Amino acid sequence: MNVLDFGFGSLEAQLWVVMFLSIRSGAALMAAPMIGGTAVPVQLRILLSLVLGYFVASWVPIAAPPDMMSIAAVLAVLHEIAVGLMLGFVLQLAFAIPLIAAEQISGTMGLAIATSIDPASGAQAGALGTFFGLVMSLLFFATGAHLLWFELLVESYRLLPAGQFAFGAWRAEAVVMFMGYGLAAAAAIALPVVLVLLLVQVVTGLIARSAPSLNLFALGLPAGVLAGIAAMIIALPVMTAQLRGVIETTLDQSEALIQPAETP
Repeated sequence: MNVLDFGFGSLEAQLWVVMFLSIRSGAALMAAPMIGGTAVPVQLRILLSLVLGYFVASWVPIAAPPDMMSIAAVLAVLHEIAVGLMLGFVLQLAFAIPLIAAEQISGTMGLAIATSIDPASGAQAGALGTFFGLVMSLLFFATGAHLLWFELLVESYRLLPAGQFAFGAWRAEAVVMFMGYGLAAAAAIALPVVLVLLLVQVVTGLIARSAPSLNLFALGLPAGVLAGIAAMIIALPVMTAQLRGVIETTLDQSEALIQPAETP
């Protein structure tokens, strides 16, 4: 009995290659703050990851993926998810730095109870945190850092070939160490405003000590808010420069993570 061959075998193999290559892009887009938020539909993120997988299959010379429904394919998929999450999580940490700085400032100003809806996550966040997050997003897109990040994502397929199990333990350690840099950068961003607010609180305490009849809460809270707003207006150029430095360091960290491990 003759069986007609319509040529769907090669089409199935090509679809498997595109789907396999889109796993890393999909994991990175799910973890990235700019596209992984609730404002972007899941269907759009899946479509974008498939498009990136198709272009990677066309542009980057890659080895043949493992056979579908095999143990090697399962391990390769887990490897692709780990690499994609690593690239997206580093970017997520970078966008969390201004939020941490804003929480430090708002807690010192007495604005910790002032919350709003974060457009990226859809959850309640501090008003200053939302403002700092918008400034970080504008700087990220205005400097073209999103294009460089997508370039690093595509370049990772060449430096860390899909299915080659090149994800080392030192990369996970580097991501953890980047969290320490994020805390230090957040403290440096909030330092000028926090110092001004500390001086205002000291002066307010001395005034309240000298004149006990004055209401400390009626005097200290408005003075702290006004001093904090004035300090942020004056220190905004310095904060913007520090946020630019955070973006550059994040891109350098992402580039270092996709570099192949040095053999002794």
